[in-house]
Amino acid sequence: MLAQIDARATAHDAEHEGVRVRWRRFGPDSATLPPLVLLHGGHGSWMHWLRNIEALSAERALWLPDMPGFHDSGVPPAPAAGEAAIDPLLRALGGTLDALIGAGTPIDLGGFSFGGLTAAQFAARRGAVRRIALMGSGGHGTLRRMTVQMINWRAAPDREAEIAALRHNLGALMLHDPAAIDALAFAIHDISCHGTRFRSKDVSLAGGLQAALATHDGPQLLVWGEYDVTADPRPLVAGLAAGHPRRRAVVVDGAGHWVQYERAEETNRLLRDFFGAPD
Repeated sequence: MLAQIDARATAHDAEHEGVRVRWRRFGPDSATLPPLVLLHGGHGSWMHWLRNIEALSAERALWLPDMPGFHDSGVPPAPAAGEAAIDPLLRALGGTLDALIGAGTPIDLGGFSFGGLTAAQFAARRGAVRRIALMGSGGHGTLRRMTVQMINWRAAPDREAEIAALRHNLGALMLHDPAAIDALAFAIHDISCHGTRFRSKDVSLAGGLQAALATHDGPQLLVWGEYDVTADPRPLVAGLAAGHPRRRAVVVDGAGHWVQYERAEETNRLLRDFFGAPD
């Protein structure tokens, strides 16, 4: 299934300041809807959006990168003195996207987890972003509520133990319903974890989401799963939405952190309605 969906994409390798970024493009060009760019989470890849590609690319161009330091893309350089750790990544993302679609081309933008914080900061840096939707975004600065410890899969003595650790971590962090930890979810997690060379956790825990979102005056959709362990969603979304008439916050019942996978049909409806709406 992964190979079949990947085969539908047009792959583009673009380079900026010596950093190569692999972008996958799905769907048709649209005269009325801007391109939609979706950023994956930490220890992730474009495949974090696998169950959303068909629905979201039906009527417009969908651009999915492996962000610098992840999966099929090159590794960003260390930040220069005075730079944030994420700055080289943001420059490579922006430079390569603009090379592919044109600088200043309006886009819609989404992000998941670490990719949510990245999307908010990317919008603040690039501009020309019409609408932003974030799934289980990092960088909110409130307490996590994890009750199960993660296992260091890299320290596993053999492949069997590694598989067990990766599967455990899917349940501890990413997915609430054990039935959602299927062969596809495991394959995405396994491949993506092995392709990760950027430390995103420290960036997410450092905060900055609210400040970045405050620079964007367009419509915003903020979504968390009911059982997301990276936040306490209901008070968080209430606080984020308060006083912001163009910001909508939603809690998806029954979902964990990887909400767009675990509740794909509901998430796809939310995103299609949000991104398809006129300003």
